Amino acid sequence: MVYTTQQRIENRNDRMDLPLLLDPALIRAARQIYRTYSEVHPQRLQRPLGVAIHRYTYRGKLIFSGKPVLLPQECFVPFSQIESEIY
Repeated sequence: MVYTTQQRIENRNDRMDLPLLLDPALIRAARQIYRTYSEVHPQRLQRPLGVAIHRYTYRGKLIFSGKPVLLPQECFVPFSQIESEIY
């Protein structure tokens, strides 16, 4: 089967919308990053989209807008997975 360039782009975009199974340690690290942020900035009520986190060092940043551009060693933990065990 031969794919056109447009079909490849559409297929790649479809895969980005599929839920990913993440390492529980990454989710815990992302949750800790969010907790630290909310403790340091209690006046800010903006909910992040998620956390971009390094798979090996567990260092990460909160993402508030747009789709994140990730480095090869990073993954994105959506806020829905972070908050699932917070509440």
